[in-house]
Amino acid sequence: MLFQNQYIHFMACGTCSTGKDGQPKGCKSNGTCGTDSCNKLTVFDWLANMSLPNGEKPFDWVEVRFKNGRKEYYKNTENLTLAIGDVVATQEQSGHDIGMATLTGELVRVQMKRKKVSEKPETVLKIYRKASQKDIDIWSEARDREDAMKVKARQFAIELKLKMKISDIEFQGDASKATFYYTAEERVDFRELIKLFAREFRTRIEMKQVGFRQEAARLGGIGSCGRELCCSTWLTDFRSVSTSAARYQQLSLNPQKLAGQCGKLKCCLNYELDSYLDALKTLPKPEIKLYTKKGTAVCQKTDIFQGHLWYAYEGEWMNWHKITKDQANEIIAINKNKEKIESLEEYALELVEDTKTEFENVVGQDSLTRFDSPKGNKKRKNNKRRTKPQNSTNNTNTNTSTNKPNKPNTNKTRNTNKPSTRNKSNTPNKAGNANKSNTPNKSNNTNKAGNANKTNKTSNTSRTSNTNKTRNTNKNSNTNKTNDAK
Repeated sequence: MLFQNQYIHFMACGTCSTGKDGQPKGCKSNGTCGTDSCNKLTVFDWLANMSLPNGEKPFDWVEVRFKNGRKEYYKNTENLTLAIGDVVATQEQSGHDIGMATLTGELVRVQMKRKKVSEKPETVLKIYRKASQKDIDIWSEARDREDAMKVKARQFAIELKLKMKISDIEFQGDASKATFYYTAEERVDFRELIKLFAREFRTRIEMKQVGFRQEAARLGGIGSCGRELCCSTWLTDFRSVSTSAARYQQLSLNPQKLAGQCGKLKCCLNYELDSYLDALKTLPKPEIKLYTKKGTAVCQKTDIFQGHLWYAYEGEWMNWHKITKDQANEIIAINKNKEKIESLEEYALELVEDTKTEFENVVGQDSLTRFDSPKGNKKRKNNKRRTKPQNSTNNTNTNTSTNKPNKPNTNKTRNTNKPSTRNKSNTPNKAGNANKSNTPNKSNNTNKAGNANKTNKTSNTSRTSNTNKTRNTNKNSNTNKTNDAK
Protein backbone atom coordinates (compact mmCIF):
# COMPACT_ATOMS: atom_id res chain seq x y z
CA MET A 1 0.00 0.00 0.00
CA LEU A 2 2.86 2.34 0.78
CA PHE A 3 4.39 1.59 -2.61
CA GLN A 4 1.14 2.43 -4.35
CA ASN A 5 0.76 5.72 -2.54
CA GLN A 6 4.19 6.85 -3.69
CA TYR A 7 3.25 7.22 -7.32
CA ILE A 8 -0.26 8.49 -6.62
CA HIS A 9 1.16 11.84 -5.64
CA PHE A 10 0.15 15.39 -6.42
CA MET A 11 2.58 18.08 -7.32
CA ALA A 12 1.72 21.59 -8.46
CA CYS A 13 3.93 23.58 -10.75
CA GLY A 14 5.22 26.98 -9.74
CA THR A 15 3.26 28.89 -12.36
CA CYS A 16 -0.09 27.96 -10.80
CA SER A 17 0.38 30.38 -7.88
CA THR A 18 -1.60 33.58 -7.39
CA GLY A 19 -0.42 37.06 -8.30
CA LYS A 20 -0.21 40.20 -6.18
CA ASP A 21 -3.87 41.04 -6.79
CA GLY A 22 -4.99 37.57 -5.65
CA GLN A 23 -5.88 36.35 -9.14
CA PRO A 24 -4.48 32.97 -10.24
CA LYS A 25 -1.67 33.22 -12.74
CA GLY A 26 -2.22 29.90 -14.44
CA CYS A 27 0.23 28.11 -16.68
CA LYS A 28 -1.77 29.06 -19.83
CA SER A 29 -1.09 25.61 -21.22
CA ASN A 30 -4.58 24.25 -20.48
CA GLY A 31 -3.35 21.35 -18.40
CA THR A 32 -0.44 20.37 -20.62
CA CYS A 33 2.27 21.33 -18.14
CA GLY A 34 5.13 19.03 -17.31
CA THR A 35 3.67 17.82 -14.02
CA ASP A 36 0.13 17.25 -15.36
CA SER A 37 -1.16 18.41 -11.97
CA CYS A 38 -4.14 20.43 -13.21
CA ASN A 39 -6.13 17.33 -14.24
CA LYS A 40 -8.06 14.50 -12.60
CA LEU A 41 -6.29 11.37 -11.30
CA THR A 42 -2.84 12.80 -11.95
CA VAL A 43 0.29 10.73 -11.36
CA PHE A 44 3.71 12.09 -10.51
CA ASP A 45 6.49 10.30 -12.33
CA TRP A 46 9.00 9.76 -9.53
CA LEU A 47 11.10 7.46 -11.74
CA ALA A 48 11.68 10.06 -14.46
CA ASN A 49 15.16 11.09 -13.23
CA MET A 50 16.40 7.51 -12.81
CA SER A 51 18.59 6.16 -15.58
CA LEU A 52 18.09 2.65 -16.95
CA PRO A 53 20.79 -0.04 -16.60
CA ASN A 54 23.05 -0.71 -19.56
CA GLY A 55 21.41 -2.67 -22.33
CA GLU A 56 17.85 -2.03 -21.12
CA LYS A 57 15.33 -0.49 -23.48
CA PRO A 58 12.72 1.94 -22.19
CA PHE A 59 9.21 0.66 -21.74
CA ASP A 60 7.32 1.34 -24.98
CA TRP A 61 3.83 1.72 -23.53
CA VAL A 62 2.25 5.13 -22.87
CA GLU A 63 -0.61 6.17 -20.63
CA VAL A 64 -3.07 8.49 -22.42
CA ARG A 65 -5.81 10.44 -20.66
CA PHE A 66 -9.11 11.45 -22.28
CA LYS A 67 -12.11 13.41 -21.01
CA ASN A 68 -12.92 13.34 -17.27
CA GLY A 69 -10.11 11.07 -16.14
CA ARG A 70 -10.66 8.18 -18.57
CA LYS A 71 -7.25 6.58 -19.17
CA GLU A 72 -6.10 3.98 -21.66
CA TYR A 73 -2.73 2.38 -22.45
CA TYR A 74 -1.24 2.37 -25.96
CA LYS A 75 1.94 0.98 -27.45
CA ASN A 76 4.48 3.34 -28.97
CA THR A 77 5.31 1.30 -32.04
CA GLU A 78 6.68 4.29 -33.96
CA ASN A 79 9.27 5.05 -31.26
CA LEU A 80 8.05 8.62 -30.90
CA THR A 81 9.76 10.87 -28.36
CA LEU A 82 6.84 11.72 -26.14
CA ALA A 83 6.72 13.83 -23.01
CA ILE A 84 4.00 14.39 -20.45
CA GLY A 85 1.43 16.78 -21.88
CA ASP A 86 1.87 15.93 -25.58
CA VAL A 87 -1.38 15.63 -27.55
CA VAL A 88 -1.38 12.39 -29.56
CA ALA A 89 -3.66 10.59 -32.02
CA THR A 90 -4.43 7.05 -30.90
CA GLN A 91 -5.91 4.02 -32.60
CA GLU A 92 -9.53 3.02 -32.00
CA GLN A 93 -11.76 0.25 -33.32
CA SER A 94 -13.07 2.68 -35.91
CA GLY A 95 -11.24 5.89 -36.66
CA HIS A 96 -8.87 7.59 -34.25
CA ASP A 97 -9.12 9.47 -30.98
CA ILE A 98 -7.26 12.46 -29.55
CA GLY A 99 -5.80 12.30 -26.07
CA MET A 100 -3.00 13.57 -23.88
CA ALA A 101 0.05 11.62 -22.76
CA THR A 102 0.15 11.59 -18.97
CA LEU A 103 2.82 9.00 -18.17
CA THR A 104 5.78 7.39 -19.92
CA GLY A 105 8.62 5.10 -18.94
CA GLU A 106 8.89 2.38 -16.33
CA LEU A 107 6.10 3.73 -14.17
CA VAL A 108 3.60 2.79 -16.89
CA ARG A 109 4.54 -0.86 -16.30
CA VAL A 110 3.65 -0.51 -12.61
CA GLN A 111 0.33 1.15 -13.42
CA MET A 112 -0.61 -1.52 -15.94
CA LYS A 113 0.17 -4.26 -13.43
CA ARG A 114 -1.89 -2.48 -10.79
CA LYS A 115 -4.89 -2.16 -13.12
CA LYS A 116 -4.39 -5.70 -14.47
CA VAL A 117 -3.80 -4.66 -18.08
CA SER A 118 -1.98 -7.28 -20.13
CA GLU A 119 1.17 -6.24 -22.01
CA LYS A 120 0.39 -8.75 -24.77
CA PRO A 121 -3.29 -8.36 -25.57
CA GLU A 122 -5.00 -9.88 -28.56
CA THR A 123 -5.47 -6.54 -30.26
CA VAL A 124 -2.69 -4.04 -29.55
CA LEU A 125 -3.79 -0.41 -29.81
CA LYS A 126 -1.01 1.91 -30.83
CA ILE A 127 -0.21 5.59 -31.08
CA TYR A 128 -0.36 6.91 -34.63
CA ARG A 129 1.38 10.26 -34.34
CA LYS A 130 1.48 13.51 -32.50
CA ALA A 131 -1.74 15.39 -33.18
CA SER A 132 -1.60 18.06 -35.85
CA GLN A 133 -3.37 21.39 -35.67
CA LYS A 134 -6.16 20.09 -37.93
CA ASP A 135 -6.76 17.15 -35.57
CA ILE A 136 -6.94 19.49 -32.60
CA ASP A 137 -9.41 21.83 -34.37
CA ILE A 138 -11.80 18.98 -35.22
CA TRP A 139 -11.51 17.66 -31.66
CA SER A 140 -12.22 21.06 -30.05
CA GLU A 141 -15.24 21.69 -32.32
CA ALA A 142 -16.72 18.34 -31.33
CA ARG A 143 -16.15 19.09 -27.64
CA ASP A 144 -18.06 22.37 -27.99
CA ARG A 145 -21.16 20.51 -29.14
CA GLU A 146 -21.36 18.25 -26.10
CA ASP A 147 -23.22 20.56 -23.68
CA ALA A 148 -26.02 21.42 -26.10
CA MET A 149 -26.39 17.75 -27.05
CA LYS A 150 -26.66 16.74 -23.39
CA VAL A 151 -29.61 19.09 -22.84
CA LYS A 152 -31.48 17.71 -25.86
CA ALA A 153 -30.68 14.12 -24.93
CA ARG A 154 -32.20 14.58 -21.48
CA GLN A 155 -35.34 16.06 -23.01
CA PHE A 156 -35.73 13.06 -25.30
CA ALA A 157 -35.33 10.67 -22.36
CA ILE A 158 -38.02 12.54 -20.40
CA GLU A 159 -40.43 12.49 -23.36
CA LEU A 160 -40.00 8.72 -23.68
CA LYS A 161 -40.49 8.37 -19.89
CA LEU A 162 -37.27 6.44 -19.40
CA LYS A 163 -36.01 6.08 -15.83
CA MET A 164 -32.44 7.07 -16.59
CA LYS A 165 -30.15 10.02 -16.17
CA ILE A 166 -27.71 11.08 -18.90
CA SER A 167 -24.75 12.48 -17.02
CA ASP A 168 -22.07 13.05 -19.66
CA ILE A 169 -21.32 12.92 -23.39
CA GLU A 170 -17.89 12.29 -24.89
CA PHE A 171 -17.05 12.69 -28.58
CA GLN A 172 -14.32 10.70 -30.25
CA GLY A 173 -11.39 12.74 -31.52
CA ASP A 174 -12.43 12.54 -35.18
CA ALA A 175 -16.07 13.41 -34.31
CA SER A 176 -17.31 10.14 -35.81
CA LYS A 177 -18.85 8.73 -32.61
CA ALA A 178 -20.49 10.05 -29.44
CA THR A 179 -20.61 8.04 -26.22
CA PHE A 180 -23.49 8.74 -23.84
CA TYR A 181 -22.86 7.91 -20.17
CA TYR A 182 -26.00 7.31 -18.11
CA THR A 183 -27.06 5.98 -14.71
CA ALA A 184 -30.17 3.93 -13.97
CA GLU A 185 -31.37 1.76 -11.12
CA GLU A 186 -33.11 -0.73 -13.40
CA ARG A 187 -32.68 -2.11 -16.88
CA VAL A 188 -33.67 0.43 -19.53
CA ASP A 189 -34.87 -0.24 -23.08
CA PHE A 190 -33.32 2.65 -25.00
CA ARG A 191 -33.64 1.33 -28.56
CA GLU A 192 -36.12 4.03 -29.49
CA LEU A 193 -33.91 6.62 -27.81
CA ILE A 194 -30.89 5.67 -29.94
CA LYS A 195 -32.93 6.16 -33.11
CA LEU A 196 -33.86 9.68 -31.98
CA PHE A 197 -30.22 10.46 -31.15
CA ALA A 198 -28.95 9.23 -34.53
CA ARG A 199 -31.64 11.18 -36.40
CA GLU A 200 -30.99 14.38 -34.42
CA PHE A 201 -27.19 14.39 -34.00
CA ARG A 202 -26.14 12.73 -37.29
CA THR A 203 -23.39 10.56 -35.77
CA ARG A 204 -22.81 7.07 -34.42
CA ILE A 205 -24.20 6.58 -30.92
CA GLU A 206 -22.86 4.41 -28.11
CA MET A 207 -24.63 4.04 -24.77
CA LYS A 208 -22.60 3.14 -21.68
CA GLN A 209 -24.05 2.63 -18.22
CA VAL A 210 -21.94 3.66 -15.22
CA GLY A 211 -22.50 3.43 -11.49
CA PHE A 212 -23.35 6.34 -9.23
CA ARG A 213 -19.83 6.51 -7.85
CA GLN A 214 -18.31 6.45 -11.34
CA GLU A 215 -20.63 9.29 -12.28
CA ALA A 216 -19.45 11.41 -9.36
CA ALA A 217 -15.84 10.59 -10.23
CA ARG A 218 -16.31 11.73 -13.83
CA LEU A 219 -18.13 14.95 -13.02
CA GLY A 220 -16.13 15.87 -9.91
CA GLY A 221 -17.13 18.37 -7.21
CA ILE A 222 -16.41 19.62 -3.70
CA GLY A 223 -17.14 17.39 -0.73
CA SER A 224 -18.50 18.32 2.70
CA CYS A 225 -14.90 18.55 3.97
CA GLY A 226 -14.22 21.45 1.60
CA ARG A 227 -11.83 19.54 -0.66
CA GLU A 228 -12.23 17.94 -4.07
CA LEU A 229 -13.85 14.54 -4.19
CA CYS A 230 -11.48 11.69 -3.50
CA CYS A 231 -12.90 9.66 -6.40
CA SER A 232 -12.08 12.41 -8.88
CA THR A 233 -8.55 13.16 -7.61
CA TRP A 234 -6.81 9.99 -6.42
CA LEU A 235 -9.24 7.20 -5.44
CA THR A 236 -9.65 4.59 -8.18
CA ASP A 237 -10.83 1.43 -6.40
CA PHE A 238 -14.31 1.70 -4.90
CA ARG A 239 -14.70 -0.59 -1.89
CA SER A 240 -18.06 -1.38 -0.37
CA VAL A 241 -19.07 0.77 2.60
CA SER A 242 -21.66 -0.40 5.13
CA THR A 243 -23.43 1.27 8.02
CA SER A 244 -21.46 -0.86 10.48
CA ALA A 245 -18.44 1.35 9.72
CA ALA A 246 -20.41 4.31 11.09
CA ARG A 247 -21.52 2.33 14.14
CA TYR A 248 -17.98 1.32 15.04
CA GLN A 249 -16.92 4.98 14.86
CA GLN A 250 -19.92 6.03 17.01
CA LEU A 251 -21.39 8.27 14.31
CA SER A 252 -25.04 9.20 14.14
CA LEU A 253 -26.83 7.23 11.45
CA ASN A 254 -28.02 10.29 9.57
CA PRO A 255 -28.19 9.50 5.84
CA GLN A 256 -27.89 13.15 4.87
CA LYS A 257 -24.51 13.43 6.61
CA LEU A 258 -23.16 9.98 5.81
CA ALA A 259 -24.02 10.07 2.08
CA GLY A 260 -21.78 11.67 -0.50
CA GLN A 261 -22.61 13.40 -3.77
CA CYS A 262 -23.16 10.03 -5.42
CA GLY A 263 -25.99 9.25 -2.99
CA LYS A 264 -24.06 6.34 -1.47
CA LEU A 265 -22.16 6.13 1.81
CA LYS A 266 -18.99 8.16 1.84
CA CYS A 267 -15.81 6.28 0.95
CA CYS A 268 -13.93 8.10 3.72
CA LEU A 269 -15.81 6.05 6.34
CA ASN A 270 -13.39 3.22 5.60
CA TYR A 271 -10.22 5.30 6.01
CA GLU A 272 -9.99 5.11 9.83
CA LEU A 273 -12.10 2.00 10.36
CA ASP A 274 -9.10 -0.27 11.02
CA SER A 275 -7.76 1.96 13.79
CA TYR A 276 -11.17 1.99 15.48
CA LEU A 277 -11.45 -1.80 15.27
CA ASP A 278 -8.01 -2.21 16.87
CA ALA A 279 -8.96 0.13 19.73
CA LEU A 280 -12.27 -1.66 20.33
CA LYS A 281 -10.51 -4.97 20.94
CA THR A 282 -9.24 -3.77 24.33
CA LEU A 283 -12.60 -2.35 25.46
CA PRO A 284 -15.33 -4.46 27.05
CA LYS A 285 -18.50 -4.90 25.04
CA PRO A 286 -21.19 -2.34 25.87
CA GLU A 287 -23.80 -5.11 26.23
CA ILE A 288 -22.09 -6.52 29.33
CA LYS A 289 -23.62 -5.31 32.61
CA LEU A 290 -21.71 -4.72 35.84
CA TYR A 291 -23.23 -6.27 38.99
CA THR A 292 -22.68 -4.49 42.31
CA LYS A 293 -24.27 -4.67 45.75
CA LYS A 294 -25.81 -1.26 45.10
CA GLY A 295 -27.40 -2.36 41.85
CA THR A 296 -26.82 -3.36 38.23
CA ALA A 297 -24.90 -0.87 36.08
CA VAL A 298 -25.40 -0.47 32.32
CA CYS A 299 -22.94 1.08 29.88
CA GLN A 300 -24.12 4.45 28.56
CA LYS A 301 -21.12 5.83 26.67
CA THR A 302 -17.60 4.85 25.60
CA ASP A 303 -14.59 6.94 24.64
CA ILE A 304 -12.60 4.64 22.39
CA PHE A 305 -9.23 6.37 22.24
CA GLN A 306 -9.22 7.71 25.82
CA GLY A 307 -10.27 4.29 27.15
CA HIS A 308 -13.07 5.57 29.39
CA LEU A 309 -16.56 4.16 29.95
CA TRP A 310 -19.62 5.66 31.62
CA TYR A 311 -22.03 3.44 33.56
CA ALA A 312 -25.36 4.19 35.24
CA TYR A 313 -27.39 2.15 37.74
CA GLU A 314 -30.75 0.85 36.63
CA GLY A 315 -33.31 3.34 37.89
CA GLU A 316 -30.68 6.10 38.28
CA TRP A 317 -30.12 6.89 34.64
CA MET A 318 -29.13 10.50 35.28
CA ASN A 319 -26.12 9.65 37.44
CA TRP A 320 -23.21 8.42 35.35
CA HIS A 321 -20.00 6.99 36.77
CA LYS A 322 -16.80 7.22 34.77
CA ILE A 323 -14.29 4.38 34.96
CA THR A 324 -11.38 3.19 32.88
CA LYS A 325 -11.37 0.15 30.62
CA ASP A 326 -8.98 -1.68 33.00
CA GLN A 327 -11.33 -1.14 35.91
CA ALA A 328 -14.30 -2.33 33.83
CA ASN A 329 -12.44 -5.51 32.84
CA GLU A 330 -11.53 -6.07 36.49
CA ILE A 331 -15.17 -5.79 37.60
CA ILE A 332 -16.26 -8.16 34.81
CA ALA A 333 -13.68 -10.70 35.95
CA ILE A 334 -15.00 -10.45 39.52
CA ASN A 335 -18.58 -10.92 38.29
CA LYS A 336 -17.58 -14.08 36.42
CA ASN A 337 -16.63 -15.61 39.77
CA LYS A 338 -20.19 -14.84 40.94
CA GLU A 339 -19.01 -12.08 43.22
CA LYS A 340 -20.14 -8.47 43.46
CA ILE A 341 -18.28 -5.32 44.30
CA GLU A 342 -19.60 -2.76 46.75
CA SER A 343 -20.36 0.06 44.29
CA LEU A 344 -19.00 1.88 41.26
CA GLU A 345 -18.19 4.92 43.36
CA GLU A 346 -15.08 3.15 44.59
CA TYR A 347 -13.77 2.95 41.04
CA ALA A 348 -15.29 6.14 39.65
CA LEU A 349 -13.01 8.93 38.61
CA GLU A 350 -13.64 12.54 39.40
CA LEU A 351 -14.47 14.52 36.31
CA VAL A 352 -12.14 17.50 36.30
CA GLU A 353 -13.03 19.97 33.60
CA ASP A 354 -10.19 22.03 32.31
CA THR A 355 -11.52 25.55 31.95
CA LYS A 356 -8.27 26.93 30.62
CA THR A 357 -8.73 28.49 27.22
CA GLU A 358 -6.32 27.37 24.57
CA PHE A 359 -6.94 30.25 22.21
CA GLU A 360 -5.63 33.79 22.11
CA ASN A 361 -7.50 37.03 21.68
CA VAL A 362 -6.49 38.16 18.21
CA VAL A 363 -8.17 41.55 18.64
CA GLY A 364 -6.15 42.29 21.76
CA GLN A 365 -7.18 43.54 25.17
CA ASP A 366 -9.46 46.22 23.74
CA SER A 367 -13.19 45.64 23.90
CA LEU A 368 -15.23 45.35 20.76
CA THR A 369 -17.64 47.99 22.09
CA ARG A 370 -14.98 50.56 22.91
CA PHE A 371 -16.23 52.83 20.10
CA ASP A 372 -19.90 52.57 21.12
CA SER A 373 -19.92 55.43 23.63
CA PRO A 374 -23.24 57.38 23.94
CA LYS A 375 -23.47 60.77 22.27
CA GLY A 376 -25.04 62.50 25.29
CA ASN A 377 -21.87 62.23 27.39
CA LYS A 378 -19.85 64.11 24.83
CA LYS A 379 -22.29 67.05 24.89
CA ARG A 380 -22.22 67.25 28.69
CA LYS A 381 -18.46 67.31 28.72
CA ASN A 382 -18.41 70.12 26.19
CA ASN A 383 -20.94 72.16 28.25
CA LYS A 384 -18.83 71.76 31.37
CA ARG A 385 -15.77 72.96 29.52
CA ARG A 386 -17.63 76.01 28.27
CA THR A 387 -18.99 77.02 31.73
CA LYS A 388 -15.62 76.79 33.46
CA PRO A 389 -14.28 80.17 32.25
CA GLN A 390 -17.58 81.88 33.25
CA ASN A 391 -17.25 80.58 36.81
CA SER A 392 -13.75 81.88 37.02
CA THR A 393 -14.88 85.39 36.06
CA ASN A 394 -17.76 85.29 38.51
CA ASN A 395 -15.44 84.16 41.26
CA THR A 396 -13.23 87.15 40.70
CA ASN A 397 -16.25 89.45 40.98
CA THR A 398 -17.45 87.80 44.17
CA ASN A 399 -14.03 88.06 45.70
CA THR A 400 -13.91 91.76 45.04
CA SER A 401 -17.47 92.26 46.32
CA THR A 402 -16.96 90.23 49.48
CA ASN A 403 -13.71 91.94 50.32
CA LYS A 404 -15.26 95.43 50.35
CA PRO A 405 -17.72 95.05 53.26
CA ASN A 406 -14.97 93.85 55.56
CA LYS A 407 -14.26 97.38 56.84
CA PRO A 408 -17.75 98.14 58.20
CA ASN A 409 -17.80 94.78 59.88
CA THR A 410 -14.90 95.77 62.10
CA ASN A 411 -16.68 98.96 63.17
CA LYS A 412 -19.79 96.94 63.83
CA THR A 413 -18.14 94.77 66.40
CA ARG A 414 -16.61 97.71 68.21
CA ASN A 415 -19.82 99.74 68.31
CA THR A 416 -22.09 96.92 69.35
CA ASN A 417 -19.97 96.11 72.36
CA LYS A 418 -20.23 99.62 73.87
CA PRO A 419 -24.00 99.94 74.34
CA SER A 420 -24.26 96.54 75.88
CA THR A 421 -21.96 97.60 78.75
CA ARG A 422 -23.31 101.08 79.44
CA ASN A 423 -27.08 100.77 79.54
CA LYS A 424 -29.35 97.77 79.32
CA SER A 425 -32.74 99.36 80.21
CA ASN A 426 -33.23 101.70 77.26
CA THR A 427 -31.94 99.51 74.56
CA PRO A 428 -34.37 96.56 74.68
CA ASN A 429 -37.35 98.41 73.22
CA LYS A 430 -35.46 99.96 70.41
CA ALA A 431 -33.38 96.91 69.92
CA GLY A 432 -36.51 94.85 69.96
CA ASN A 433 -38.05 97.12 67.38
CA ALA A 434 -34.90 96.86 65.40
CA ASN A 435 -34.98 93.12 65.68
CA LYS A 436 -38.62 93.04 64.58
CA SER A 437 -37.78 95.11 61.56
CA ASN A 438 -34.77 93.03 60.75
CA THR A 439 -36.26 89.52 61.08
CA PRO A 440 -38.51 89.71 58.04
CA ASN A 441 -35.64 91.09 56.08
CA LYS A 442 -33.55 88.09 57.07
CA SER A 443 -36.27 85.61 56.12
CA ASN A 444 -36.85 87.28 52.82
CA ASN A 445 -33.17 87.40 52.17
CA THR A 446 -32.71 83.72 53.00
CA ASN A 447 -35.55 82.73 50.66
CA LYS A 448 -34.01 84.77 47.94
CA ALA A 449 -30.66 83.22 48.64
CA GLY A 450 -32.13 79.69 48.43
CA ASN A 451 -33.64 80.43 45.05
CA ALA A 452 -30.46 81.98 43.91
CA ASN A 453 -28.48 78.89 44.83
CA LYS A 454 -30.54 76.89 42.38
CA THR A 455 -30.05 79.34 39.55
CA ASN A 456 -26.50 80.65 39.82
CA LYS A 457 -23.70 80.68 42.34
CA THR A 458 -22.61 84.20 41.40
CA SER A 459 -25.94 85.77 42.44
CA ASN A 460 -25.59 84.17 45.89
CA THR A 461 -22.40 85.97 46.64
CA SER A 462 -23.78 89.34 45.54
CA ARG A 463 -26.98 88.99 47.58
CA THR A 464 -25.20 87.81 50.72
CA SER A 465 -22.98 90.87 50.46
CA ASN A 466 -26.10 93.07 50.25
CA THR A 467 -27.63 91.44 53.33
CA ASN A 468 -24.43 92.05 55.26
CA LYS A 469 -24.56 95.71 54.30
CA THR A 470 -28.18 96.11 55.44
CA ARG A 471 -27.48 94.41 58.72
CA ASN A 472 -24.50 96.64 59.36
CA THR A 473 -26.42 99.80 58.59
CA ASN A 474 -29.36 98.82 60.83
CA LYS A 475 -27.12 98.01 63.76
CA ASN A 476 -25.15 101.19 63.34
CA SER A 477 -28.36 103.22 63.35
CA ASN A 478 -29.54 101.49 66.53
CA THR A 479 -26.32 102.15 68.36
CA ASN A 480 -26.42 105.81 67.37
CA LYS A 481 -30.01 106.16 68.75
CA THR A 482 -29.01 104.68 72.06
CA ASN A 483 -26.12 107.04 72.33
CA ASP A 484 -28.38 110.03 71.63
CA ALA A 485 -30.85 108.90 74.23
CA LYS A 486 -28.18 108.90 76.88
